[in-house]
Amino acid sequence: MVEDMKGKIRVYCRARPLSSTETDRGNYSVVKSPDEYTINVESSRGTKEFQFDAIFMEDSTQEKIFEDTNNLIQSAMDGYNVCIFAYGQTGSGKTFTMIGDRDQRFPGVAPRAFDRIYSLAHEIRNKFSVKVSTYMMELYNDKLIDLFAKPGTSDDEKMDIKKDKKGLVYVQGSIIKEASNSKELFALFEEGSKNRHTASTKMNAESSRSHLIIGITIETTNKTTGQVLTGKLSLVDLAGSERVAKTGATAEQLKEAMSINKSLSALGDVISALSSDQQFIPYRNHKLTMLMQDSLGGNAKTLMFVNISPADYNQDETIISLMYASRVKLITNDASKNAENKEINRLKNASIFCLLFQSLVHVPVNTCITRHPINKMANVSMYCPLLLCVRHLGIIGFPDNEKFSQILSVC
Repeated sequence: MVEDMKGKIRVYCRARPLSSTETDRGNYSVVKSPDEYTINVESSRGTKEFQFDAIFMEDSTQEKIFEDTNNLIQSAMDGYNVCIFAYGQTGSGKTFTMIGDRDQRFPGVAPRAFDRIYSLAHEIRNKFSVKVSTYMMELYNDKLIDLFAKPGTSDDEKMDIKKDKKGLVYVQGSIIKEASNSKELFALFEEGSKNRHTASTKMNAESSRSHLIIGITIETTNKTTGQVLTGKLSLVDLAGSERVAKTGATAEQLKEAMSINKSLSALGDVISALSSDQQFIPYRNHKLTMLMQDSLGGNAKTLMFVNISPADYNQDETIISLMYASRVKLITNDASKNAENKEINRLKNASIFCLLFQSLVHVPVNTCITRHPINKMANVSMYCPLLLCVRHLGIIGFPDNEKFSQILSVC
């Protein structure tokens, strides 16, 4: 099962059908799949054979695609870092695989994942509470844009790509929103999607001009033991590699294409370094590779879709994509569960309240209460809510004396 994969990144190959335009102009398919793990591409130099964890040909449905991937959502619920991303040339069907069609008659991996998260949460509601939050970013012309921010207000310089102590990547300064059900989560996705950069080219009527990153954090708390599991699901729709002569790009689209190809080249360098076990991995060469650092060679359970065109005039790009994916298949990750017990979670909350308390009274926490003049009730009332939380949590480190008791009694 895909959710039990140990280390190796799983790679699924999906070939789209020939388009009506390709059929009308006499193009034909050069790809065949003799079995469920092998795909062959006919080229001028003979047949090229590639093997992956699963092959999905033109007749594969969106339901079938998700059927083979939805168990990874369970891993995210169980506290693992999970990444699903799509790679391929422009017009190969990446966005259809990850998102679906515009009218959502054929929803892709992301919308189905939204439903699955809350379906699982409903199943465990008696024993666990589940909190879901999300951020949505795009990398456009080498700039990081927050898709939840109002258009024109997202500042790339104020957003910083960082890793926490467990190795999870996050974007400091990004807007994070909570969702209590799948409809709310999909509404947030639609809100962000309206701000994404797209354009029409000869290769694709609605070409993505940026890399899309959807980050979903799932915090599951055991109601009996207090143990907290924090899983992260990253859904990434990469912009497609392009040959300008084929796309008929305008001046602005040419700039976008150069940026896309530059970022994918940096991603290729990272994949090459990881697959050949080099000591230095050039993650910091580009923001895209920094964003995907925990998914490639990190602590994630990762699944890659390599999307390809079956058309004869795209055979070179198809072979390049498949060679690229073959290198990804060699990468080993070290997936581990992100769990905290009840006491650690309580102390973490305690430290947050201590810092807030200290910032209010502007003196060290262990002395602020005993030195504060309790007869100035206006000042005391300013932080009474914090004190009540402190008392409720049973935070250690606060003086257990008469003045502290008097303050609490006023609150």
